[in-house]
Amino acid sequence: MDKEKILVVDDDPDIRKVLQLYLCKSGYDVIEAENGEIALTIFDQVSPDLLILDVMMPGMDGLELCQMIRRKSDIPILFLSAKEDDVDKIVGLGVGGDDYVSKPFSPSVLTAKVKAHLRRRRFLDKRITQSEHENKGRKSMIIYEGLVIDQESYSVKVNHQEIHLSAKEYQILSLLAMNPNRVYTAEQLFHKIWGEDSFGDHRTVMVHISNLRKKVEADPTQPRFITTVRGIGYKFTAS
Repeated sequence: MDKEKILVVDDDPDIRKVLQLYLCKSGYDVIEAENGEIALTIFDQVSPDLLILDVMMPGMDGLELCQMIRRKSDIPILFLSAKEDDVDKIVGLGVGGDDYVSKPFSPSVLTAKVKAHLRRRRFLDKRITQSEHENKGRKSMIIYEGLVIDQESYSVKVNHQEIHLSAKEYQILSLLAMNPNRVYTAEQLFHKIWGEDSFGDHRTVMVHISNLRKKVEADPTQPRFITTVRGIGYKFTAS
């Protein structure tokens, strides 16, 4: 079995060296890049399984690089940053990041996060493969007025226009749409989508719900599909 590949992008060679040491020891193949431009070239060449990005880099920063990667891939992306403000974390998650680690960080904790995200990714890939096998030859679509979710092609159309969703956004939308009017707490959504063994903040769910509404709702401030049940959580309103 080939080793899973991790692309580490950071302008600090000492941080890259530490991450390579710990991740290689854990059985991963580590590729390094010192800036966003080099990382983009390497990304297209090696197709990594997970990306670790420093937020603050000269030239193309981690946020811009994340946005560019998200246009063509849904691999797990972990941000590294010296900033600890919630606003910075929300921005990172908002552009497509899956997790956030503040500097200085514990290499063993970061390695645990990497393992959790890759384990979850393998599980989801296996589930998708099983689903494709079970649904082979059948059309599996979730249809509401103005919204179509095609579970074979993993695509979503709003008013006949296809929209791009990240993997997590698609999973949240599908889960809610397949269970209309059922209320899920943020904690339940976090465990179902990110996995019970994931490390992270449940506010991640709020950020993804907000991004999802911007893409599927005509008016995100007055959502028609993904509604909030005050004090409890979220539900998909079928009518």
